[in-house]
Amino acid sequence: MHLSEITHPNQLHGLSIHQLEQIAREIREKHLETVAATGGHLGPGLGVVELTLGLYQTLDLDRDKVIWDVGHQAYPHKLITGRYQNFHTLRQKYGVAGYLKRCENKFDHFGAGHASTSISAGLGMAIARDMKGENFKVVAIIGDGALTGGMALEAINHAGHLPNTNLMVVLNDNEMSISPNVGAISRYLNKMRLSPPVQFLTDNLEEQFKHLPFVGEALTPEMERMKEGMKRLAVSKVGAVFEELGFTYVGPVDGHDLKELINTFQQAHKIPGPVLVHVATVKGKGYAIAEKDQVGYHAQNPFNLATGKAVPASKPKPPSYSKVFGETLVKLCENDSRIVGITAAMATGTGLDILQKKLPKQYIDVGIAEQHAVTMAAGLATEGMRPVVAIYSTFLQRAYDQIIHDVCIQELPVFFCLDRAGIVGVDGPTHQGMYDISYLRCLPNLVIMAPKDEAELQRMLVTGIEHTNGPIAMRYPRGSGLGVPLMEEGWEALPIGKGEILRHGDDLLLMGYGSMVNMSMQVAEILSEHGIEATVINPRFVKPLDVELIAPLAKQIGKVVTIEEGCLMGGFGSAVAEALLDNNVVVPVKRFGVPDILVDHAEPNESFADLGLTSSQISEQIREAFFVQNKQPSKVS
Repeated sequence: MHLSEITHPNQLHGLSIHQLEQIAREIREKHLETVAATGGHLGPGLGVVELTLGLYQTLDLDRDKVIWDVGHQAYPHKLITGRYQNFHTLRQKYGVAGYLKRCENKFDHFGAGHASTSISAGLGMAIARDMKGENFKVVAIIGDGALTGGMALEAINHAGHLPNTNLMVVLNDNEMSISPNVGAISRYLNKMRLSPPVQFLTDNLEEQFKHLPFVGEALTPEMERMKEGMKRLAVSKVGAVFEELGFTYVGPVDGHDLKELINTFQQAHKIPGPVLVHVATVKGKGYAIAEKDQVGYHAQNPFNLATGKAVPASKPKPPSYSKVFGETLVKLCENDSRIVGITAAMATGTGLDILQKKLPKQYIDVGIAEQHAVTMAAGLATEGMRPVVAIYSTFLQRAYDQIIHDVCIQELPVFFCLDRAGIVGVDGPTHQGMYDISYLRCLPNLVIMAPKDEAELQRMLVTGIEHTNGPIAMRYPRGSGLGVPLMEEGWEALPIGKGEILRHGDDLLLMGYGSMVNMSMQVAEILSEHGIEATVINPRFVKPLDVELIAPLAKQIGKVVTIEEGCLMGGFGSAVAEALLDNNVVVPVKRFGVPDILVDHAEPNESFADLGLTSSQISEQIREAFFVQNKQPSKVS
């Protein structure tokens, strides 16, 4: 049987180890071929091919449920659950999603884009099963990086308290999340793997074998297995932790040995109560380039399979907002030892890897623990430090209570830098940075700003660090900047709550927020071609809003348009409309942004077009709303 023939995971039943190994090779080939063409997550899926095949051969997937944590490790799962023929559409509009989606496939039992959710969801399914008197297996798969998330530990704590609830947790231990794992849990796992006694025993054992006349320099497979067995004996101390928490611990097992995996899973299914199977895998397995650079090849844009190098862009792009952020922060840190950059396992994505290399003492990675990152930053702030918390907009949602309870109420000067704010493209609904304006704007004591370009981001970085009267947040988009000249030094802070006029006109007041300021200028140029002249404002701040600038102009011009890269409900446009009403300026306001829908995975330009947010679409809608005479409907005789 070949991979292309598999449309249901139960077709794996009865296949020999040799047949499964062939399918594993085909999965890796298809995985690599597709991601090289479309871009996507590479290392995680390559590392769990055998784990997936071995586990699924021991389950009846018409009944049993598998919950994958995060989702980007589930590409092999997608390939054997009826999506092989469409896999070439991965992360493309209307194509196969890069994460798990319940609406995409009946075998995606729980949607996942953020980490540390699988055990909680799996436990909920297991409890529901028992309450309904049903009988099926529930397996939650989680990586060792995601295990650092507090939610995963909360779920383990609860599950261990339910000895009669059958639940299998598979720990996919590859020593990596996106960046190298940090924290006591990861350190403990590594301590057991690499402890001197283990190294001494295994190395000494190997040396003794080599002196045997019938062995020589080459160790036989039997001797290799004995050596690995010594390692596992020591690593099994990890199991003591889980045993104390109420789990039956099994492992560690070689995550690339199908026979051992199948035997282990078959035995583990027979154990009542919560069970944890510890599986050791290699991220990027089967693609040597990805195995050597596990951080760089966690995810990739389209690349050349032979060389591993990215397909060059047609023309050089300006530096990304993340890179400008990271490089500017380093220069500020060099002049102020109080500044501390904080990431939650996303050093490379946020640009903080630059700070990590240059000034490691002013850099903190807390692991996948956004809640802890925010409250720890609050603690730093109480002692006069200047914490800069760099987290994707979509991930900061996970620390909402901490922002309110630990930062805003206490008016602590924590600086939130929200990367990937707005439309992020092919990662889809779980990663779109749509909601930060709304979920932050309602919080007392919080200042919120967004730069119109990468140069203004530099000034806002200074503004955020120098703001000491309470918390402040800055949002900025994914991808390249506009290519404007950057300043090497001498940045000045912006006055809090003050915008600027970029263009004058008497027919329309046009305001874009942050990344949409440039779009507003484009719209104004198109409208000018139709004889409509707009005043364009860069508000810079949504809170406090520059009412002194906006209200008189709105009253004078009489027509207001707002444009934002975020949800309309509670967003920038809502802030403008509320401010005008509060100041008795009653004029028509038309808002452009994301309506009350989920934005699916697609290229950003495709999403903008679908949402009616291109410059031509916006200018046409403005003309129709305000400047084109409505035709009277013809009378019906």
